[in-house]
Amino acid sequence: MNENHGPAVEITDRDLPGPTTVVSNALPTREPRNDPHVVKNFIDGAYLDSRAGRRSVLIDPCTGRAIGSAPLSRATDVATAVAAAQRAFTTWRRTSPGDRSRALLRVADALEERAEELIDAECTDTGKPRHIVAEEEVAPTVDQLRFFAGAARMLEGRASGEYLPHHTSMVRREPVGVCAQVTPWNYPLMMAVWKLAPALAAGNTVVLKPAETTPSSTLLLAEIAAGFLPSGTVNVVCGDRDSGRELVTHPTPALVSFTGSIRGGREVAGAAGPRLKRLHLELGGNAAVLVFDDVDVEWVAQRIAAAAYFNTGQDCIAATRVIAAPAVYPALVRELATQAATTRVGTPSDTEAFCGPLNNVDQLTRVSRLVKEIPAHATVVAGGGRIGTEGFFYAPTVIEGVRQEDEIVQQEIFGPVITVQQFGSEDEAVRLANGVEHGLAASVWTRDHARAMRLVPQLDSGCVWINNHLTLVAEMPHGGFKHSGYGKDLSSYALEDYTRIKHVMSAFA
Repeated sequence: MNENHGPAVEITDRDLPGPTTVVSNALPTREPRNDPHVVKNFIDGAYLDSRAGRRSVLIDPCTGRAIGSAPLSRATDVATAVAAAQRAFTTWRRTSPGDRSRALLRVADALEERAEELIDAECTDTGKPRHIVAEEEVAPTVDQLRFFAGAARMLEGRASGEYLPHHTSMVRREPVGVCAQVTPWNYPLMMAVWKLAPALAAGNTVVLKPAETTPSSTLLLAEIAAGFLPSGTVNVVCGDRDSGRELVTHPTPALVSFTGSIRGGREVAGAAGPRLKRLHLELGGNAAVLVFDDVDVEWVAQRIAAAAYFNTGQDCIAATRVIAAPAVYPALVRELATQAATTRVGTPSDTEAFCGPLNNVDQLTRVSRLVKEIPAHATVVAGGGRIGTEGFFYAPTVIEGVRQEDEIVQQEIFGPVITVQQFGSEDEAVRLANGVEHGLAASVWTRDHARAMRLVPQLDSGCVWINNHLTLVAEMPHGGFKHSGYGKDLSSYALEDYTRIKHVMSAFA
């Protein structure tokens, strides 16, 4: 994986949005990055070159310079991986839940032992602050894998019984088969485990395609897992949208799991439709944050900012849309602006940094455009543009005075940007919160517990926090409503998504 791959290829400033004068962060001096590396697919327990022979350039988001390359897998590569997964399925599906559990626990232990390597791989591709990845991503990822190792032994179903005279019925939960999985670039390692763990715990095998820009930690995960699982149980093919399309449309996979944009989810659903494949779609969000007039504004602003700027806002449940009561609106805007100005942006080695760069030039361009094109009635009160001239860094931003119909309100920003608008009544707050096509997450901030519980059933989101935002646990489900998709990650509900139900009826005299 770490062979040298020629000289670095630089993305010039002509390819990027220009630097802004409206910034509140000075970028710390960047440290030297890893040597260029050549990534390969991982199929049937071994690293393999792509038969297609085409490669994409891997870019360091801290510098905009090339650090290596990865395969652009095509039909022959996908077919090889799927065939390996199909062979492995005949063995893995017959493995007892207890044996599957023990194997996954050993994988979790190995991930923990090799955490530094995983952190290196994750930071190389994403530019995230290293201490954040260690504390907030790798540790929870290991815990989530251990949860599913235990859940493998606790599949639920209706009790066997005589529901018809002289007949005994029982329900079996069985694995669905080979699963095709496509993960995003915002949490490469964590999203891979969110998909792999329930699928493997249920007895399935997997071909997974990581995002084109962030394959390294997923490949290392597959390499580690291969030491404890039958060969071919976990396979990774790298590539672009065409690679993903080849995987989704291959006739063998029985289930397709995709995390990404709504547009991407529609494409996946359309591609999988002709073969009636089962779908598991997590398509992003645009979380509403309802703030009432009985809160401690400074305390709330600190927590909203943390939930908005974590992972540079590249989180489908980021606290993006703040909807505030008039009595606290001015003070909340001021406090959020202060939080934005004091949120440190830095490179992986910066132990004080909270935000890293955006992942890629396309995302930098998109976030820059959304902010630049806000209507005249909205105002940038903090941040508002790119930091520096190298890499894809963007200043934590606050925009007030937005209206419900504005593009920056209706679209998932997926960057370090908070919008703030007002509501006049509880009913209007709910209307504004629900008035987007997404339905993944929301939060309510109030000291009035009765009010909060009154609002919870009215908010059309798969997760609603009260006086909290962004916190997840392995035992509880994560997934949305409306255009945010269907199916659940985490919890026993995710495990059930990777099973099929069989009714068995036995007649007796």
